[in-house]
Amino acid sequence: CDKYKTGVIDGPACNSLCVTETLYFGKCLSTKPNNQMYLGIWDNLPGVVKCQMEQALHLDFGTELEPRKEIVLFDKPTRGTTVQKFKEMVYSLFKAKLGDQGNLSELVNLILTVADGDRDGQVSLGEAKSAWALLQLNEFLLMVILQDKEHTPKLMGFCGDLYVMESVEYTSLYGISLPWVIELLIPSGFRRSMDQLFTPSWPRKAKIAIGLLEFVEDVFHGPYGNFLMCDTSAKNLGYNEKYDLKMVDMRKIVPETNLKELIKDRHCESDLDCVYGTDCRTSCDQSTMKCTSEVIQPNLAKACQLLKDYLLHGAPSEIREELEKQLYSCIALKVTANQMEMEHSLILNNLKTLLWKKISYTNDS
Repeated sequence: CDKYKTGVIDGPACNSLCVTETLYFGKCLSTKPNNQMYLGIWDNLPGVVKCQMEQALHLDFGTELEPRKEIVLFDKPTRGTTVQKFKEMVYSLFKAKLGDQGNLSELVNLILTVADGDRDGQVSLGEAKSAWALLQLNEFLLMVILQDKEHTPKLMGFCGDLYVMESVEYTSLYGISLPWVIELLIPSGFRRSMDQLFTPSWPRKAKIAIGLLEFVEDVFHGPYGNFLMCDTSAKNLGYNEKYDLKMVDMRKIVPETNLKELIKDRHCESDLDCVYGTDCRTSCDQSTMKCTSEVIQPNLAKACQLLKDYLLHGAPSEIREELEKQLYSCIALKVTANQMEMEHSLILNNLKTLLWKKISYTNDS
C-alpha cells in the first residue's frame, strides 16, 4: 500500500486493498514467505489472493526459492519509458519465454489491455511496473493467455505483484484435504484408500476427467506455443459445484521454449538430475554429462497416469475393459514417437468420446 500511495505500483485491486478496505485476507493457505496464498473476499466475492509466487525471472531446480527481493521487484520499466518502449520490452520477454511465435504482438496488445486496470485507455507507470512484475510469473501469464477457457480460473484483479483469482470450491480431485500435520502421519497406501472414499460419483468423476483432457488440449500447441505440465498431482486440480474441472495451481505449467533453455546443458550424472517440478523429465546425455532439452512424456500421458486409478475405481463394468485399454495406451505415449501429434489427438478424442457416451444421458453430465 505504501508503494501504491507513492505511485510506484497500481492495479484494479489497489483501491479496494488500500483505500476502501473491501479486499479481505482470510485463511492462509501457504507456509512459506515467498509463496503467499490466502482465501479472500473482494467486494463480497470469494477469491484466492496470491503474492509473488516465484522469484522473478528465476525458475530454480529443486531448491527453495528465496523470499522476494524488494529492491529489484518494481525496477522496470523506469520513469520516462514510452508505451512503445514498454511494448518492445514485453515482446522481448515473450520471445524469450514462448519462442518466436508469429502472433506475439497480438499477445502484447492483450497484456496492455489487462495492464490498464482503471480502463482509462492508457497504461500508467504504476500499472506498467505491476504488469511487468506479474509477467515474470508463469501462472499469471497463463491466466491471461487462457482467459476465455473454462478450466482456467478467472483473474479478478491485481495490485503490484499481488493478484486475485477466482475461488474454486473443491481444491483437489479427491474432494478431501487434511491439515498437513495429519497428512504426514497417514501411510500413503491408507491415504489412497481414503481418497477413493471421498470422490464424487463415477459419472461426476468422468465429467471432471473430461475437463482435464480439455485443459490438456488448451495448453498443447495453443495460440502461443506449447506449455508443459510439470506437476500433475491431484492437489493442483479442483472442480466447482457443477463438477467442471478448474486448475487451482498453475505455477508449474511452463512454456516449452522456456523449459528447454533452463534445462539444456545442465550438468547431470543420470536421468534423475534432469527433472523440473515433479513431472518434466529429459534424459542425461552420458557422452557430455549434460541434460538434453527434449521432454520425454507429453502432458496427456501424465494426465492419464493421474486419472487411471481415479476413473477405474467404480467404473461401469460394460466400459471398464475398454477404458483401461485406452488409459494404458495414453500413458505409453512418448514425445519422440513418430506422428505423436496425430496419435495424441486420436487417443484424447477416443477417451473423451468413451466418457461422454457413458455419461451424456445421466443427470450428472
